Amino acid sequence: QVQLVESGGGLVQAGGSLRLSCAASGRTLYGYTMGWFRQAPGKEREFVAAITWSKSSLHYSDSVKGRFTISRDNAKNTEYLQMNSLKPEDTAVYYCAASLGGNIFFVAEKYDYWGQGTQVTVSS
Repeated sequence: QVQLVESGGGLVQAGGSLRLSCAASGRTLYGYTMGWFRQAPGKEREFVAAITWSKSSLHYSDSVKGRFTISRDNAKNTEYLQMNSLKPEDTAVYYCAASLGGNIFFVAEKYDYWGQGTQVTVSS
């Protein structure tokens, strides 16, 4: 069993930055694809970014491309999401997720483990 715990959320002004972290425990994430999703009030959970174990493949949603950077430290069993140039529309609960599959997946159903979420609020 894998437990994921996000941290780093908070309140920031538009144009600011935040760095989210997701620490995994229970087992090593060797071979897992890691991803970030977000869910705003009244909206469905949406894909933000994902990275494979080898870090050779990364993918971003169009809405965050060029502003967000996903990374992972396999030795620390941790993934990160650096968020720059934040906009009010980035306001959401952000979730990290882990998938046993080795590819990049864009749908939540492909991920096996989830964190509890961390709130990101961007004020205008």
